[in-house]
Parts: sequence; C-alpha cells; structure tokens
Amino acid sequence: MSLLAEVKKLASQYAEDTVSIRRYIHANPELSFKEFETAKYVASELRKLGIEPKEGVAETGLTALIEGKNPSSRTVALRADMDALPITELSDIPYKSKNEGVMHACGHDVHTSCLLGAARILVQLKDQFEGTVKLVFQPGEEKNPGGASLMIKAGALENPKPNSMLGQHVMPYIPTGKIGFREGQYMASADEIYLTVKGKGGHAALPDKVIDPILIASHIIVALQQVVSRNADPKKPTVLSFGQIEGGHAQNIIPDEVKIGGTFRALDEEWRFEAHKRIRSIAEGIAEAMGGSCDVNVDVGYPFLTNDPSTTQAARAAATSYLGEENIVDLDLWMGAEDFAYYSHVVPSCFYRLGTGNPEKGTTLGVHTPKFNIDEDAIEVGIGLMAWIALNQLSTDRA
Repeated sequence: MSLLAEVKKLASQYAEDTVSIRRYIHANPELSFKEFETAKYVASELRKLGIEPKEGVAETGLTALIEGKNPSSRTVALRADMDALPITELSDIPYKSKNEGVMHACGHDVHTSCLLGAARILVQLKDQFEGTVKLVFQPGEEKNPGGASLMIKAGALENPKPNSMLGQHVMPYIPTGKIGFREGQYMASADEIYLTVKGKGGHAALPDKVIDPILIASHIIVALQQVVSRNADPKKPTVLSFGQIEGGHAQNIIPDEVKIGGTFRALDEEWRFEAHKRIRSIAEGIAEAMGGSCDVNVDVGYPFLTNDPSTTQAARAAATSYLGEENIVDLDLWMGAEDFAYYSHVVPSCFYRLGTGNPEKGTTLGVHTPKFNIDEDAIEVGIGLMAWIALNQLSTDRA
C-alpha cells in the first residue's frame, strides 16, 4: 500500500472519533486566554497517543513533538487555535454550547480536533517519515495581542525551530471536499481604533450652552472616510470601519462624551502606520476646531498574513495529489485578519482553507454568527490532508 493510500485509510478510520472530539470541544467552549479545560483535554488526548505535551506555553497553550526517523533532519509545525467567541449559540444541535454566551463560532473546535486527528495518523506512520512534526495548540486567536505572538515569545518555535509551518482554517463559502490556497499576501493586518470625543453636556433645548460631542463625533466619522478614499493608494487594499458608537442616555440631554470603536485593515505595513497618524490628526483636529477634544487610541493588532510561495506550492501539490486538481480553489485577498500572520513573518508558512460548506446541511452561514456550523464530512478531509501535507513538507520526494 502506498503512503498516500495509507493516510487516506487512516483518515477514514479515525474520522468518527475525531468528529466526537470536535463535538466535545464545541459543547465546552472557552474564551480567549481562558482555555484551561480545553488545554487539559487536548493534553489528555495527546497522551492517549503516547505523546507527552509541553503544557503551560503562554499559560494555556501547549506544544508536542512527533519524531520520525532522523528527527533533527527537518521540522514542520502544525497549528490549531483553541479559543471560542463571546456569542450565544442559537442552533438546536445535540452538541450545542453548554457555556452560556460562549460559542465556537469560528471553527476553532474543528481546527483543534483536526490537528489531534492528524497527530493520530502521523503517530501511526512515524516509522515511515524522516524529521519531526511539531504540534502547536495556541490560545487567544480572537483577541489582541493574539495567542500566536505570545506563543512565539514563549519559545514555541524553538527547540526545534520549524523549517515550515501550516495552518488550516474552515471556510463555509467553499464546498466540503475542496481546499483553498493563495501564495503571497493573503489576509490583512488588523488594528482596533478607539476614539473618545469630549465636549460639554447640557440640555438639548439649549444648544448654545453646550459643546456637542455627538455632532463632533458625526463629523469625525464622516471625515475619516477620506483616509481610505483620498489618502490610501488605490492599489493597496484598505478598510476603515466603525462598528460602535456610544453616547448619551436620553433624547433631550447632550452628553459630555461619545465613544467610538472601529477597525483598520491594510496589506502594507508602511501605509498602515501612516494611516494611524492620519486618523489621529483628523480626529483631534476636527474635535479641536469644534471646541472639544478627542482622545485617540490605536490598539495595534496582527500584521498581514503572507503565505511563503515555496511552502504553499508544495502544500498545494500535496493537496492536489490527495484530492485531485478539480478540488483545489484559488483564494482571493481577504481583508479579514488572523494571528497566524505572526508565524508567517517568522517561519515559511502556508495558511489554507478547508471547505465546510454544504447547502443541504445548512452549513454555509459565515463564521462569527450564532448559527454557524460545519459539514462534519469535512473532518475526514481535514485530518488526512493535514497529515499528508506535513509528510510532504518533510520529504524531498513529494510524489
């Protein structure tokens, strides 16, 4: 039996158990940097495979090694994120979240279970490959400063340092059975913008006696659109959006201040930080001109994510041999953000998409929504493909 056939056989054999793992994690979600029980569960599953994990990396993260023959020859790292989102799950499924207001609405339960499933396959095949597979289970992908950055600081990419790194993420817009790749820049940087507009409150019927922070905030929000429409190079994708505005508690009372929250996305680091200066200058200048003031806080988040061409080409070739060319999808630029980006700036990396969409099963809703779910048939693909890509990254013979 060829190695490819053996991987497919094991993926089929372990799919049902991996689905059960996914459902357990889905039913017991934990928020970013609070994944204590999830980490314990992952560690226990690794020990069942004879793998002793290193726990407490960046507090709730863990790493582990699967060593083949000549383990120092080459190392590939496989990453999964473990945190959930502060969303109340609305789906009526048997494995619905037991933790009120917390939900695996971004597929991290799938990522974690798939990595455990891939590890199970790789343990079975460790006599058939050379090198080392490093497993990285990280906390806090959904929250600044990003668990990836903390894992790197804690030494997760050392001893041994990976020659390449792979990340797999669910994609409901891609049909189950298909996989998406993109070389080079793929996802945007993400920064959180917080503005506090200060004025002088009072009775709404006496506008001459107040400095209206709601009016000032309105002018600031409109004016800041020029950062994208008139300051950004049109060849450099940029997004500035505001999703929060809070000020006042009654229709006839002008408040003292208004708070605004937004996000800034870019694919160019030099422009990214230039834009921060422009946001600050415009917001402060308008507020001052209208008699108030504006405190600007830019919480710098994840950098842009870049897929190393060589690593991605090899991963795509492996996926093609595993699934067939007809099941490989070319991905467009995506202005969403992912803290896997931190790894991609340190190690040659490939972040690819696992199709989980199936209209007949109702699994085409976007991530971060209260009824998000996946077609669990994708899990067999996810565990087998991740193992196969890892084996190909370790081998000079990628046939």
